[in-house]
Amino acid sequence: MADLPYHIEPIADLHGHADRAWHLAWNPTKPLLASCSADKTVRIYSYARSGESGIEFSLVTSIPTGHTKTVRAVAWSPGGETLATASFDSNIGIWEAEPRAEDTERSGEWECASLLEGHETECKSVAYSSTGTYLASCSRDKTVWIWEVHPDADFECMSVLMEHTQDVKCVAWHPTEEILASASYDDTIKLYIDDPSDDWFCVTTLTGHASTVWALAWAPTGDYLASASDDRTVRIWQRVAEHKWEPAISLTGHERSVYSVSWGVGRFSKARLGSGCWWGGTVQVWELSESPATAETKVTPTHALLARLTSAHTVHDVNAVVWCPRKGYEDIFATAGDDGSVRVWKVSKTS
Repeated sequence: MADLPYHIEPIADLHGHADRAWHLAWNPTKPLLASCSADKTVRIYSYARSGESGIEFSLVTSIPTGHTKTVRAVAWSPGGETLATASFDSNIGIWEAEPRAEDTERSGEWECASLLEGHETECKSVAYSSTGTYLASCSRDKTVWIWEVHPDADFECMSVLMEHTQDVKCVAWHPTEEILASASYDDTIKLYIDDPSDDWFCVTTLTGHASTVWALAWAPTGDYLASASDDRTVRIWQRVAEHKWEPAISLTGHERSVYSVSWGVGRFSKARLGSGCWWGGTVQVWELSESPATAETKVTPTHALLARLTSAHTVHDVNAVVWCPRKGYEDIFATAGDDGSVRVWKVSKTS
């Protein structure tokens, strides 16, 4: 679409998975990108600047994982030292790299430091809290588990939440607070907090989607939550009180189900950038900004479509889109597709 102010250009096309690539995770502290696949492996790539504007990617390792079924999701710990894998075999793997001799960086072979068991069936998503204190997982068994992270790759299950009535597709932690969100086949979003004297509990339920909620993404500020749905919309929920969230924007016009949503920080302004993708391989990038509050009105979010990319993985579905969180790479995102490839893209201003 030539009239849009930005365009999306390819940076890298990373092949190697023998089956569909399901999910991606950028390491928050190191130049690493992890991808997972139905081939039961995790591939880890390093990247570095090349020339004036290029970025080169190199395969660091391919981890066999030992999972007996599809690896559906990956998540880095906040410190970037540990990688969690969620598998359709119902288990969660915790991976750490062995230190290499005479090297302070963890750059040796990746080994499974722990295997978390408990879900009855397919594990769909896994996420670390912002402090690294907790790990959350969800499953087709309709449950959300919260694990407390202890030293030496020891994990203790703190709570099993059974609030959803159907398959739970995604879990996502608030960027600064210990608030957990989950999305489900039951068309709802649940938010959970911890009661110090008792247990984790559902503090609110967000309704409005007309079909499965596939994915969630918090704004970097924590003021908004984005949800992607089978109803072909991306909804933006605004925080209006400590534990109260209201629908603020519904991004419509999608031709297919929206499978993934990611929220990043815009390089060219203070406004956030959100991106969603849906079946058929289309990716859209929006800019979200705020109108200032007045004595009579609250802060109101506004949005504008910045760029659109069709057939990101040719005729294949796009399963995930994730912005790079590292400083200096705010205009970079990656996609994972049914063609087994991971593709990296840059959002550039149209001249």
